[in-house]
Amino acid sequence: MTATLDPSATESTSTQPAARRRALLEGRLLVFAAIVMSAFTLRVAVTAFSPLAERIGAEIGYGTAVVGVFGMIPTAAFALSGVLAPLLVRPLGLERTALVAMLAAGTGMLIRATVSGTGALLVFSALALIGMGIGNVVIPPLVKRYFPDRVAVLSALYITMVQLGTVLPALVAVPLAEAQGWRISIGVWALVGFAAAVPWFAVLRLRRGRDRADGTALPEAGVVRGRVWRSPVAWGMAVMFGMTSLSTYAIFAWLPAVLVDAGADAAFGGTMVALFALLGLVAALGSPVVIARFANPFPIVLGCAVCFWVAFAGLYFAPMAAPVLWVVILGLGPSTFPMALTLINLRTRTQEGSAALSGFAQGVGYAVACVGPLLFGVLHTATGGWAAGFGLLSVVAVVMLLGAWQACKPRMLEDSW
Repeated sequence: MTATLDPSATESTSTQPAARRRALLEGRLLVFAAIVMSAFTLRVAVTAFSPLAERIGAEIGYGTAVVGVFGMIPTAAFALSGVLAPLLVRPLGLERTALVAMLAAGTGMLIRATVSGTGALLVFSALALIGMGIGNVVIPPLVKRYFPDRVAVLSALYITMVQLGTVLPALVAVPLAEAQGWRISIGVWALVGFAAAVPWFAVLRLRRGRDRADGTALPEAGVVRGRVWRSPVAWGMAVMFGMTSLSTYAIFAWLPAVLVDAGADAAFGGTMVALFALLGLVAALGSPVVIARFANPFPIVLGCAVCFWVAFAGLYFAPMAAPVLWVVILGLGPSTFPMALTLINLRTRTQEGSAALSGFAQGVGYAVACVGPLLFGVLHTATGGWAAGFGLLSVVAVVMLLGAWQACKPRMLEDSW
C-alpha cells in the first residue's frame, strides 16, 4: 500500500477506496501525535532552568544580573523565531520545519547540560529556545491545515500540552537537582525534544516530499506577510501577545526571588512557579473553546488584567500572608496567552493568513516581551525593592488591554487589508 498524506483532499471519503481512507486517517493520527508531543516540548527549557538559576550561577560563576539575561533569552529567541520560521517554511514546508525545530530544541537542551561556562550555557540555551520558538510559530497553521473542522478543540489540546510542559519541569527541577545534580535536572528534558521529532519523521515519510511542495506552492505567501504589517488585527494581536508574554516571563524569572526575599526557601519558590504554570493549564483547557463561542471575548481579557493587578498588589504588600492565593490569582492573568494563540486561527480565513499572523504576532510580541525579565531585574537592582517592577507590570497589563481591544473585534485579518 502506498500512503500519501494529503490534508487538502476534497473528495468525499465515502467515495474513496478503503486504503486511501485508511492512509488519510493514519496520517492525521500521526500529525495529531506530532503536534501534541511538540507542544509539550515548547516550554520545558524555560521552567527547568529558572528555579535553578541561582544554584547554577553559584557553580558556573554568574551573578544576579545574568539571571535577568537568562530570563530575557526565551522571549528574545522566540522573537527571532518569528522571523526565522517563515524563512524556513518557504523552502522546507511546515512539517519539515517542525522536525528541524524539535531536533534543535533537543540538541540545545542536551549540550547546555554539559557546559562549564556562562557563554556556552547562554548559546545552547538560545539554540534550544529558538527551536521551541519555531515550533510556536508553525503549530497554529499546522492545526489549521490538518484540523480545520476542529480548530478550537485542537488549540485547547496543544495549548494544554504547552502548559504541562511548563508545569512539570518547574515542579521537579529542585528535587531532581538535589537528588541527581542540576545537569541531570535540566538535561533530561532533551529526551522530550528528540521524542517529539520521531512522529514528524513518520509524517514526512507518508507525505513523500509534499512538505517541500506545499511551501513552494504558496506564491502569495510573501504578499501575505507584507500585508500583515498594515493590519490593525495583527498589531492588536502582537501587543496582546507581547504584553502577556512580557509579564509571564518576568514572573517565571523573578517569582522565586520575590518569595525568597520575603522569607520562603528555594524549593517553595520553585513550587510556586509550578503552581503559576498549573493555573495556565486550567486556562488552556477552557479558554480556546470558550472564546470560540464569543463574537468578541474582550471582557474575558479585562478580567485577566484585574487578576494581574490584584496579584501584583498582594505579592508586593503581603507576599507571605497568602502566597498561594496570590499565585493562584496571578496564574489566571496569562489566560490571554491561549486566547491569543486561538485567535490566530479564529481571526484568519486561510492557512497562509494563519502562518503570517502567527509569525508576526509572535515575532513582534516576543521582541517586545524580551525586555521584561531584564528590566524587572534592573529595577530591582536600582531600587533595592520590588515596587518599581510590579508597577511596570501593572502598566503592561493596561497596554495589553489596548492591544486586545483590536485583536478581539469580530473581523478577519484578510478583511482588514
